[in-house]
Amino acid sequence: MNTPNRFLATSDEPPLILPEAVAHEDDGIGQRVASNLQRLRAKRQLSLDALARASGVSRAMLAQVESGRSVPSIRVLCKIARGLKVSVAAFLEQRECAGVTLLPARDSKRLVSASGAFVSRALYPVDAAHQVEFYELRVSPLGEEHSAGHGPGVRENLVVAQGALEISVNEERFLLSTGDSIVFYADQPHRYRNPVDSEAVAYLVVTHPESRD
Repeated sequence: MNTPNRFLATSDEPPLILPEAVAHEDDGIGQRVASNLQRLRAKRQLSLDALARASGVSRAMLAQVESGRSVPSIRVLCKIARGLKVSVAAFLEQRECAGVTLLPARDSKRLVSASGAFVSRALYPVDAAHQVEFYELRVSPLGEEHSAGHGPGVRENLVVAQGALEISVNEERFLLSTGDSIVFYADQPHRYRNPVDSEAVAYLVVTHPESRD
């Protein structure tokens, strides 16, 4: 792993050599910025030259930042963020790098309605923001749960694994049996209702707009 030992003052100034002690302190942030820059650039299918043109930051400086050899100043980071159309915070996000995350059932985050008739269990790591969320839903016999709606552009994709569910979206009702699925924009009032006398189990994927980087 390369240890960042330079601090980039501006896109026009040469990197400044930092003392070794400071370089070690910046190592975590530098590597985090580097990995996120590489991820965001690849996601948008931009070459270093294309990003240099879009951001006004030289190709050489982008290469140094992306390789983790240099830690950019806030000014430079803001210019890169504008070029990628993301927030500066997107470069500081900590992501799992191992590629595998085990989520024991006993450690899952569960949300239970006030009546106890509706239980959702997160099937994804909840310690950071995700564009896609995955839940197991359990609805007691004849139980129901109301939602006033989520943020703009949020979509839900639900499949019934056991029993039946009635999904209402803005008062329009849809009856789903085992194996049926439904996709709808969840930024409007909606309801889950179990119309039968046995427990219903469903799996829900919530997708947030692309801008959640």
